[in-house]
Amino acid sequence: MADGTVGKGESDERMIEVRRAVEAILMVAMEPVAPNLLAQLLEVSTAVIEAQCEVLTKGYEADGRGFALIRVGGGYRFQSHPDQAPWVERFVLEGQTSRLTSAALETLAIVAYKQPISRMQVSAIRGVDAEGVMRTLQQRGWIDEISRDSGPGNAILYGTTRDFLERMGLDGVADLPPLGEFVPGPEVVEALERGLMTDPGMPVDESVGVGTAVEESDAELDSEPVEAPEV
Repeated sequence: MADGTVGKGESDERMIEVRRAVEAILMVAMEPVAPNLLAQLLEVSTAVIEAQCEVLTKGYEADGRGFALIRVGGGYRFQSHPDQAPWVERFVLEGQTSRLTSAALETLAIVAYKQPISRMQVSAIRGVDAEGVMRTLQQRGWIDEISRDSGPGNAILYGTTRDFLERMGLDGVADLPPLGEFVPGPEVVEALERGLMTDPGMPVDESVGVGTAVEESDAELDSEPVEAPEV
């Protein structure tokens, strides 16, 4: 306009331009793009980026698109819509899906909720040597070294990675579900205890060791596969 102000029509056109640019950038981005980076690239405020991403998100949902714009790992990215998971699973070839065993998932959960945590602490919680499992989790990019303990020995402390947040669909570790949701009630614990009680009249095989801790090898990560959550 002649007086240097921006009219509503020009502002609407600018926002359309911003939304299209955001779509184009996220389409080629390999990782979630932080809103402040998008703001810097498009020369607008971070608040504008977040507002326009919200417009895009609602628009895709209203149109019933097979993809969605989500905020995860501290940034924005496109991903398939959750209700299209069965079709995506059929598309992914068997063997291409990243798999983790129950032992690996247990170890990953301990690191996620107790981080920063040392390998010895993880082993103490699980009751077995977790070195092999943690080494493989680190190689796959789920966990990594984040600091060192200030105490004697300066043990390496581990935590989850950005790749972990992306795969789990989380924006940050604070978004992990509360552990209380997975703790059984007292009546369930009581029932389990009754079921585990040994019948006094039943013979006991003393040749079977109880409570023996063993080291889990890397090979165990490929047995009894459990699929990691797909985002």
